[in-house]
Amino acid sequence: MPLFRKILIANRGEIAVRLLRACRDLGIPAVMVYSDADRAARHVLMADEAVRLGPAAAAESYLNQAAILDAARRSGADAIHPGYGFLAENPGFARACRDAGLVFIGPSPEVMERLGDKIAARQAAAQAGAPVLPGALEPLASASAARACARQVGYPVLLKAAGGGGGKGMRRIAAEAEMESAFAQVSGEALAAFADGRIYLEKALVAPRHIEVQILADHHGHCLHLGERECSLQRRHQKIVEETPAPKLDSELRENICRAAVAIAAAAGYTSAGTIEFLLDAGGGFYFLEMNTRLQVEHPVTEMVSGRDLVEAQIRIAAGEPLAWRQSDWQSRGHAFECRIYAEDPENDFFPSPGRITRLRAPSGPGLREDSGIYEGWTVPLEYDPLLAKLIAWGEDRDQAGARMRRALAEYELEGPKHNLAFFRRLFAEPEFLAGRYDTGYIARHGAAPDAGDAAAWPNAELAAVAAALAAAEAAAEDNPDSTGGAADNRPSPWRRAGFWTGC
Repeated sequence: MPLFRKILIANRGEIAVRLLRACRDLGIPAVMVYSDADRAARHVLMADEAVRLGPAAAAESYLNQAAILDAARRSGADAIHPGYGFLAENPGFARACRDAGLVFIGPSPEVMERLGDKIAARQAAAQAGAPVLPGALEPLASASAARACARQVGYPVLLKAAGGGGGKGMRRIAAEAEMESAFAQVSGEALAAFADGRIYLEKALVAPRHIEVQILADHHGHCLHLGERECSLQRRHQKIVEETPAPKLDSELRENICRAAVAIAAAAGYTSAGTIEFLLDAGGGFYFLEMNTRLQVEHPVTEMVSGRDLVEAQIRIAAGEPLAWRQSDWQSRGHAFECRIYAEDPENDFFPSPGRITRLRAPSGPGLREDSGIYEGWTVPLEYDPLLAKLIAWGEDRDQAGARMRRALAEYELEGPKHNLAFFRRLFAEPEFLAGRYDTGYIARHGAAPDAGDAAAWPNAELAAVAAALAAAEAAAEDNPDSTGGAADNRPSPWRRAGFWTGC
């Protein structure tokens, strides 16, 4: 008998496709929802059943709680999976699901409220014995209170909104003279974006690494971790490359970080899949940052090294089943990378670039996985996050995983909207990154846009030389068709598609 009668997937794009596949693996019927902008989206075309929510604007569709609950009622769903983004970390929606007799596949609204509030989460982490960054454990009432706190911990500091996320409601302050205006700016931004003007302060680390731990917890008192992920490759405080295990992390530090994550989740009474995030300083000290009370975009890298399906685990936990394994059963095998493929322009500060996809050829082969929400001919809409797909590569070790990712990036063909594939091709050829020497400031220091004529952007000098020689030979043949014994060969060639190789 299925765990649920039917699950409504309250999301779109690649994560909606991912959730649909998990439901099908479990034999659970699923219903998709869509806006007018997504009428022809891949998640809708794949659906057995789909319900229109409303116009393109997210507030009238994917954030429209009443419309989603009505879609669940009309379709006969008894559970809702929110995916990530949109309503995934909205305790009001989780409570509305419960009030409507629906199972929300995630934590309880009470736990979500406690851990979604960054000040309350810092307090919970400190109570669980986990290290937190020096700073305020209570909201700061004024700029003068913030100045007093900053003098105690020392500059630079970060002013942060209690309800913030994704880089919003946050300012780095290097000196006391900046505090007055920064406090007013952050408070106003927090109030506008999150309807919550509360602010706190914490010490700003110089060149930190961002390490997060995947946890699972059921309703029977079992809480465990599935290892850590390195998430330091970021632009605008948003991750674009993740890997597991984190490079250059000794076994004792790894164990301490993972143990702290489990302690925080257990003390909070957390259930479902979640992620505890930490910052790591140059001296090996680690500090609690926040908890994400949902499935993460980067969950596939953990699935690749653990062999566990995190979405299936979420669904089984929500249905009341105990976890099928214990901490001692968990093993990490090999290494995995994930690249988030966006319709954006790295040369213009990664600005979104919607448009029609005119060509799409995804890579394949050993060790590769692609989670995608797109197809050739589809138009990327303006209204939503421009994440198109996630490319994941696994190997027996970090070198093999990196080599497979380079191969996959070279094979990937995407034309139409601007995208960040060339950026990834350059990144996976840069010695510092390949050696695992990077932190959250890596992109700011190295720049975003590769120079197409720079030999350093190629995987190796030999490949660049071969490419140049073949291109020259083909050009000569086109100038002199008789040299080939007949008419020039007009068959498609990768050497004629500059976009295939630019920035490799």
